[in-house]
Amino acid sequence: MSEKITLPLSIVLAGLLIAGGIYLNGRITKGNPTPNQEKQLASQNLADSVRPVDANDHILGSTDARVLIIEYSDTECPYCKNFHTTMNSIMQAYGKDGKVAWVYRHLPLHSKSLKEAEATECAARFGGNSKFWEYINEIYKVTSGNDSLDPKELVNAATKVGLSSEAFNTCLDSGEMTAKVQADIKNAREIGFDATPYSVLVDTKKNTYDTIPGALPYGLIKSSIDSILSS
Repeated sequence: MSEKITLPLSIVLAGLLIAGGIYLNGRITKGNPTPNQEKQLASQNLADSVRPVDANDHILGSTDARVLIIEYSDTECPYCKNFHTTMNSIMQAYGKDGKVAWVYRHLPLHSKSLKEAEATECAARFGGNSKFWEYINEIYKVTSGNDSLDPKELVNAATKVGLSSEAFNTCLDSGEMTAKVQADIKNAREIGFDATPYSVLVDTKKNTYDTIPGALPYGLIKSSIDSILSS
C-alpha cells in the first residue's frame, strides 16, 4: 500500500517542481532579458511610438522600399547639414533601385529653424513633394547652421526652385504650417528624441525598428542597409 501511495506522490511532486522551474525561469528571463530580447523590445517600443508614414509625409524614394529611414531633423543644426549630404548620397546609391526610402520630419531646436521648417512646408504646399525636397536641399546649401541663415534667404530659395515669392510669403507669414511642424515635434518627443539628427531605420519586410543616433557617416549607414537587404 505504501509503495502505491509513494509513487503517485512522487509524480505529483516532480510535476510541481517542473512547473515551478518553468515559472521561475520565466521570471528570470523577464527580469534579465537576453541581448536579443532587449533588441526585440526596443524595436517594438519604437514601432509603437513612431507615427506611421502616410501621405502627409515627405518621402524620397519608393513607398515599397525594403529599407525606410525616418529622419527627425533641424535645418539650423550643422550635424543635420552633414547628414543631409550623407542621406542624399545614400539615395543616389539605393533610391533609384527602390531599395531605400527617406522620410524627412521636423525637430527644430534652434530659434530660426522653426520658421525654416514652416517654409519647407509652404514649398510643399505650392509645389508638392518634389518641391519640398528641392527647397530643403537649397536651404541646407545656403545655411551654415546655428541660426546663421538670413531670413531673406527663405523667399530667395523659393524663387530659386520656381515658386511664386508672393504666394510663398503669404503662406509663411500666415503661420498656417505651424501645426504640421508641431505634429512632427510632438511625435519626436513621444519617441524620446531630444537631439538632431535622430533617425529610425525600418526593415519593412521584418517590421523591425532601430535608431540611427546622430550624423553617422555614409559607411555605417550603408553597412546597416546592406545588412537588412541581405537578410
